[in-house]
Amino acid sequence: MPAHEVAIAHDYLTQRGGAERVVLTLARAFPEAPIYTTLFDPEGTYPEFKNLDVRPSRLNAVGILRRQHRAALPLLPAASRSIKVDAEVVIASSSGWAHGFESSGKKLVYCYAPARWVYEPDRYLGADPSKVVAAALKVLTPSLRRWDQRAASTADRYLAISTVTQERIRRVYGLEAPIVPAPHSVNTGDVPPRAPGTRLPDPGYFLVVSRLLPYKNVMPIVQAFASLPEHTLLVVGAGPQKAELRDAATDNVTFLEGLSDGEMAQAYHGCTALVAASHEDFGLTPLEAAAYSKPSAVLRWGGFLDTVVEDETGVFFDVPESASIVEALQRLMSLEWRTEILRARAEEFSETRFIDRVKSHVADLRSGEREKCQ
Repeated sequence: MPAHEVAIAHDYLTQRGGAERVVLTLARAFPEAPIYTTLFDPEGTYPEFKNLDVRPSRLNAVGILRRQHRAALPLLPAASRSIKVDAEVVIASSSGWAHGFESSGKKLVYCYAPARWVYEPDRYLGADPSKVVAAALKVLTPSLRRWDQRAASTADRYLAISTVTQERIRRVYGLEAPIVPAPHSVNTGDVPPRAPGTRLPDPGYFLVVSRLLPYKNVMPIVQAFASLPEHTLLVVGAGPQKAELRDAATDNVTFLEGLSDGEMAQAYHGCTALVAASHEDFGLTPLEAAAYSKPSAVLRWGGFLDTVVEDETGVFFDVPESASIVEALQRLMSLEWRTEILRARAEEFSETRFIDRVKSHVADLRSGEREKCQ
């Protein structure tokens, strides 16, 4: 019999983002499940992982790769193949690697998106990529594509985080994947009072919560606030584009990173609205904002179409350009927003509903695994 009833797999635990939040939710749903991953940087990801049974690959011994997981790209197929998961069901939280971990039992893939570096390299690299990185990726793409297709074929069931991801899974892998939206993890009862000396600006700012990567399109938001000098913007996040964004920012833009959960609660509580211009597979941050009764201005694309209701929980802009963002923010400020509608929308994506859906799929696969063992 397998060593575990359920195990969890994730690409790499080296950063703080929505996918890592999903893994923490899965860990709460299945507290006995070990977590397998290629790379684990306890200081780079959420502190809760320090207290969990995280089992990284041998590649984790290379310290620089824990801090710069993109540099590990040529090594990750082999590292992923080396991971053996002994469980009745492994839940692979994946956007490119965990679905390739070897499993002794059934494999349930929770897919954020088929690997961008294989199928959408322009989005992955951004508008102005390093020539060395772009050339290396071009050489590696054929072998990465073959590896990825083989990995997908080992899954017993795929789940899609959103409509756009469901469509990509169908197009790339030829698989049908039910949609299970990711949960938000907001508990609005946990907003602490603003401490003396807080790093946060005075309430009333607009808020961006994002990794600072080219495809996240934080730059046009920063540029938009050059045309809105009477308003302030708080950008919360870290990433390789940080210096470029700081250089482009006007005095009404503040950058912070490494905020605690309490500080993030304060950040949402004190904002006027959230702004997001990225091409997201799932629009999580507008749900977090809605839980605090805050509307959002977001790009009319992808996962935001699943999570934002126009003129009820937010407004859309059609292109990630500063002029379009300014127009959307002006429209947002002209509307009245109802707290009960915003919070009700957030509740539709609660952690409890997510866990119930995932557990149903796990129970279904475990039933089949037990029948096989009899």
